[in-house]
Parts: sequence; C-alpha cells; structure tokens
Amino acid sequence: MQSKSFEEVLERMQQLPITEPFDLIVAIANGGIIPAALLNQTLGLDLHLLKLHLRDAHQKQLYDAPQLLEPLRVDVRGKRILLVEDRIKTGTTVLFAVDLLKKAGAQCVKTFAVNGPADYSLYNETCFRFPWIRTQTKT
Repeated sequence: MQSKSFEEVLERMQQLPITEPFDLIVAIANGGIIPAALLNQTLGLDLHLLKLHLRDAHQKQLYDAPQLLEPLRVDVRGKRILLVEDRIKTGTTVLFAVDLLKKAGAQCVKTFAVNGPADYSLYNETCFRFPWIRTQTKT
C-alpha cells in the first residue's frame, strides 16, 4: 500500500473539475468531516453534518443498516447537495444518506469520496491510507 501525503490529496482535490453548481456540502460524520472541510475551502459552500453510524473505528460493521444519530439540522428542500464521505466500499452508508436527503426534499444529491466509487472521487484503490489518520503503533 502506497501512502499518499496530505499535500498530494489536497492538490488532487483542488484540481478536481467540479463544474456543477451546488448549494451546500453535507459531510457524513465522522469520516467525511476532513474532506468536506477541504472542499468547503475550495468551493466556498456552507457545510453541514449528517451523523450516521454503521462501523466501528476498525471498520467492523456494527448494524445491519446505518443508524441516524441525530436529525438533519439543515433544510435541504430544493437544494443541490454535494454529499461527502472519506471512503466508499459497499456504498451502504452513502446510499442511505442519499435516500435520506432526497426524502427531505433535496433537488439533487451528488457524491464525493476521497477513495472509492462516487460521482466525484480522488482515488479508487483497494488499499488506501488516509494521511490525516495516524496509525497507532504498539510499543
């Protein structure tokens, strides 16, 4: 697995041709927070969190379906949304979030992932190490 530097990811993100007009960014918390903050700086859009829970810190699935931890705190009716996640593997969480946002009245929902298949994606690698996640070493 080749690690990417933070600078590589940031440069790739800044060069990503996002030409569609979006009204706001919705980050799937917790993984989507850092990439959404970086996109916020690039695109200048308001950022909101969608707090979902499916896996633990070691990526072990905890539930059959994503769990909404708190209600959506932004009115998305008629809005064009860029939904941000760090990694998409199975798509379970992203599909749940897209459905939730559309049921709440979003006009359009497009997806962004640092790694994995999405409308906008930086990488699609089997093994990917995020530069902002420290690897714990045993001493």
